[in-house]
Amino acid sequence: MMNAQNATSTARPAFPALADVTRLRSEFQRVKTEQKLRDRDAAAAIGVSEGETVAAFVGENVVRLRPEFIEIVESLPALGRVMALTRNAAAVHEKDGPYEKLSHDGTVGLGLGKELDLRIFYHQWAFGYAVETPTENGLRRSLQFFDKSGTAVHKMFLREHSDVAAYDALVARFRADDQTPGEHVAPAHAPKAETPDADIDVAAFQRDWLAMTDTHEFFELLKRYGVSRAQALRLAPEGHAQRVPASAVRTLLDDAAGTDLPIMVFVGNAGMLQIHTGPVKTIRVMGPWVNVLDPDFNLHLREDLVDTAWVVRKPTADGIVSSLELLDAEGMVIAMFFGARKPGQAEREDWRETLVRVQGTQGVVEASE
Repeated sequence: MMNAQNATSTARPAFPALADVTRLRSEFQRVKTEQKLRDRDAAAAIGVSEGETVAAFVGENVVRLRPEFIEIVESLPALGRVMALTRNAAAVHEKDGPYEKLSHDGTVGLGLGKELDLRIFYHQWAFGYAVETPTENGLRRSLQFFDKSGTAVHKMFLREHSDVAAYDALVARFRADDQTPGEHVAPAHAPKAETPDADIDVAAFQRDWLAMTDTHEFFELLKRYGVSRAQALRLAPEGHAQRVPASAVRTLLDDAAGTDLPIMVFVGNAGMLQIHTGPVKTIRVMGPWVNVLDPDFNLHLREDLVDTAWVVRKPTADGIVSSLELLDAEGMVIAMFFGARKPGQAEREDWRETLVRVQGTQGVVEASE
């Protein structure tokens, strides 16, 4: 029986016709094999969501889970060290470690482990599956979660040192009674149109920006004035948001790797935000992809999908906190980068120096001090 705290409580619609699911499965496998595509790209190539393709294999190598997402996630510490994956259309964040210090308040969850640092928005989760994918090295076991449109919000993959017995027990515990293949998904929401700049009280917005005492107040600031994030950066107080080239992310990562600077890397979507804190070492550019390829942390970021990049400065009780923020063409956040710091600590000077190099001029930063 579902816990009342879970986000999904309405009855699920009837499953797609088996013939339709069979055709989808066949077409997906054909396109994936012929074009050598990853699952997400193969799904897009045939015009369906990734979640629909996963659901098509329920009863074969996929088990549908009951939508008790809070209980499932808060059972994950038993699996030991795993790989957590969170992505959006332009960035993939892969982090090894155990799920630790998990909690929730309603449908908003936290994972405050030393290695897996998560902000979880369960009200966006709709479907969950256990997936066993055959590979040359044996079965690759994972849990995969999707929103109502079939877009992935979070995935968890076992590593060689993970507890397989605990995984099997978790899948058995949360296995749904109905294992009919296929899933109905809803259309993805179109981005909300921006409020015209002329309708924004820019002077008041800038005044409240400068009055912030915590970076978490920024989201409330956007809501209060009805502005998008991209719009907020355009309307920011002078010296607090500077446009930089998309290639700034390469400059930043190369600089951080060369100086052993610990940074924070945020990648998320509507249902999950995943954070890496620590140094980055191995930076590789492969076509449009900018990659961090470290033993316990991988980042894969499509620089060609970065529409705008900004060095952003927000006041806090601990002083100015600065970030590099990357937005896509719809104004959605692709990734954000901060200097590693704890609450109550001032921002690192070496992080500020890195951002000066990213900006390409020291004058802009000095002018806003």
